[in-house]
Amino acid sequence: MEFGASIFFTDYSITPAELGQALEERGFDSVWAAEHSHIPVPRKTRADQDLGKRYYDVMDPFVTLTAVACATKRLKLATGICLVIQRDTIQTAKLVASIDQVSGGRFLFGIGGGWNQEEIENHGTAFSSRMQKMREQIEAMKAIWTQETPEYHGEIVKFDTIQTWPKPVQKPHPPVILGGAFPWAARRAVRYGDGWYPNAASGKPEEYMPAFRKMAQEAGRDPASLPVTIGGSPDDPDALKRFRDLGAARAVVTLMSETRDQLLPVLDRWAGHIRQLRG
Repeated sequence: MEFGASIFFTDYSITPAELGQALEERGFDSVWAAEHSHIPVPRKTRADQDLGKRYYDVMDPFVTLTAVACATKRLKLATGICLVIQRDTIQTAKLVASIDQVSGGRFLFGIGGGWNQEEIENHGTAFSSRMQKMREQIEAMKAIWTQETPEYHGEIVKFDTIQTWPKPVQKPHPPVILGGAFPWAARRAVRYGDGWYPNAASGKPEEYMPAFRKMAQEAGRDPASLPVTIGGSPDDPDALKRFRDLGAARAVVTLMSETRDQLLPVLDRWAGHIRQLRG
């Protein structure tokens, strides 16, 4: 099992380059950058919930992950998650291909449909059909990444033949990893993804891991082709061992938007977990 770290990069947190280097030095395999374009004020969605300052301040993940790419050699760069339903399809396909080129094929495309209705609708996306839009966007992006003259004609996403480069280094394209809880995000992962990214706090891995493998088999997909990354993993070696034994491909710790001095002790502690679980 590999280990990653997720964070909301801000202008007051550890820098992307610093975190990338620290993770690589300590045996982590990936960094996962969060995304929100903005938080509407006022909002109806989770209006009684204090989201925390980092939700308002988080930087663009493609910018921060490019900085990580330039400061590291092996670390994978992941969006955790990219709100594709708030982004232009063709431009996002180019962003993904470009960062995969810049990093030498180290990009993981974590995606999700989002929860903040006002934020989503500010981008012109209908909240009720956002999941259909996300599927069509990914189908269209796959055509862009793999074809010389792609076109796509869905109900929401549509364009006639185009040509656009670069194409990704990874073939046929970077892994598309669906973020979200069981069973809905798991079904989307089976339908058009290359992996699933649930949160440790959303359900019981002992139940959803076997159920996900069965779901994949029933759909005619090899469960081994759909690795599971468990986000929000607890700082608990016993729980991490349980995830590993259940077949999780990766456990991801959630870091706060704190400074280098605040986060390095946390990473050192996790480095001890990594050594322990790898024997």
